[in-house]
Amino acid sequence: MNLPVRVEKDEDGFYVVECPLLPGFYTQGETLDEALKNIHEVIDLRLEEQTEEDIRHLKSIRDLSYHVVSVEI
Repeated sequence: MNLPVRVEKDEDGFYVVECPLLPGFYTQGETLDEALKNIHEVIDLRLEEQTEEDIRHLKSIRDLSYHVVSVEI
């Protein structure tokens, strides 16, 4: 199963990663590779706790996209 993750670099230089389909679970790493490895472990642990219905819902998502919009501030 492929799940999207969001990555951002914080003000201290750490990469912060979260999976928007599994709210509240995030991790970080000093490098992008470390952060992605860490989120993989977090997702694996989280999926072990999910019900069969929750997993079925995740598997049913066929297309997901992110877009950037410009706003004036």
